[in-house]
Amino acid sequence: MLKLGVIGTGAISHHFIEAAHTSGEYQLVAIYSRKLETAATFASRYQNIQLFDQLEVFFKSSFDLVYIASPNSLHFAQAKAALSAGKHVILEKPAVSQPQEWFDLIQTAEKNNCFIFEAARNYHEKAFTTIKNFLADKQVLGADFNYAKYSSKMPDLLAGQTPNVFSDRFAGGALMDLGIYPLYAAVRLFGKANDATYHAQQLDNSIDLNGDGILFYPDYQVHIKAGKNITSNLPCEIYTTDGTLTLNTIEHIRSAIFTDHQGNQVQLPIQQAPHTMTEEVAAFAHMIQQPDLNLYQTWLYDAGSVHELLYTMRQTAGIRFEAEK
Repeated sequence: MLKLGVIGTGAISHHFIEAAHTSGEYQLVAIYSRKLETAATFASRYQNIQLFDQLEVFFKSSFDLVYIASPNSLHFAQAKAALSAGKHVILEKPAVSQPQEWFDLIQTAEKNNCFIFEAARNYHEKAFTTIKNFLADKQVLGADFNYAKYSSKMPDLLAGQTPNVFSDRFAGGALMDLGIYPLYAAVRLFGKANDATYHAQQLDNSIDLNGDGILFYPDYQVHIKAGKNITSNLPCEIYTTDGTLTLNTIEHIRSAIFTDHQGNQVQLPIQQAPHTMTEEVAAFAHMIQQPDLNLYQTWLYDAGSVHELLYTMRQTAGIRFEAEK
């Protein structure tokens, strides 16, 4: 049983804890917030939890790994401090604001004999293994991946406020928050693209509300759409010389149907996980308890590829975070 600490008191932390408890591999023991009152409110649905409002004291407490779901721009410093204290780290996506921060964290983790994971939940879905195996003997011609969902924070933005998810100070935006899912899918299925571009509708602070990107592979392109001020109900598609594979979505996949050029269909055997985070929390626990270092290095490399693509796409769109200005 892994003793779990948590930084971040938003709804996503509750979702992670629920999945962690469901897996039977984790026990929540500690919560950090800048205000003890906030930590206490968050912890009220759990039992026997230590509360902290000082990071240094939090990292000295008795837990094995920490899940970090604070605003994006705080991830790097908090993760580095945790690794330096000998704690394994699970960073909610996007793990970092710049790719160099990810490579820095990898070095810090190695130095302290710790694991560092990015909680990009769709990357660990077993559905992607099924899909990749199905595509193994097919010639891919391209793909369209999208994830656009109207944000619950849009009313605040329209009222003149700047929620964290739309803030340049906190490294927000549609690409970073939702575009990372189709990017992880592309890297998982096709490897790292040679180049990428992104064009977006942007706020005055340069943060994107929605946008369209292209990943350039040697023989084809993958189109990416991300949005937080719009909702897309379109499926995702992968095109091959034999036909088209249609996915209901690019995250938490429930259906994958291949239609050949004659109209014949094959439904892939997709087993939907009971919780959107079930597969990633199980993967992280298994890696810590029964390390597979070759697989772990693949995870690190793919995460690095995703963050290099994110950075390239931000640069082409002119998206600049406060720390970069």
